[in-house]
Amino acid sequence: MQEVLTQHLSTAEYLAWEEQQEEKHEYEDGRIYAMAGATENHIIITDNCTAFLVPKLRGGTCYPFSSDMRVNITENIYYYPDLLITCDERDCLHRNYKSYPCLIMEVLSESTEARDRGVKFAHYQTIESLQEYVLISQSAQRIEVFRRYNSKLWLLQTYTTGETIQLQSINLDIPIAEIYAGIDFGD
Repeated sequence: MQEVLTQHLSTAEYLAWEEQQEEKHEYEDGRIYAMAGATENHIIITDNCTAFLVPKLRGGTCYPFSSDMRVNITENIYYYPDLLITCDERDCLHRNYKSYPCLIMEVLSESTEARDRGVKFAHYQTIESLQEYVLISQSAQRIEVFRRYNSKLWLLQTYTTGETIQLQSINLDIPIAEIYAGIDFGD
């Protein structure tokens, strides 16, 4: 990720500035970072997840939001995960961001994987409502689900080709084939 502005902005300045931008930018302690462009596989995987989850959650109390919705971690940190799901009625109060997701999904890429596994996961872990963090490879059928065990411990379960992913936070199973439908792993 590349820092966009040399001057630091307050949270209010960032939110106002971001509403005027054509591209998305994440915000971390006064610094603004441009979001990287997505590959075809990244887009297909995100769309497949959204297409599977939306009808399954429709009519319930949980709502999925794609990469156009910010998640507010603290007053000074806003990210755009590839997909988030919230079941918390407090998230109805804000139309431009959500603060109480129970599940966050990120599709990994070479340029973002270290950040998704590192600083972002560290920040996401501070969200008390978050129960699962899902990392999806776009280069192989491999999905890692980190589940909150208690306030300090997260357990990892890895899924590969032919398996069904259990999303315990929303009581839903997704066949891995649904997520990777239409993906070409060739060069």
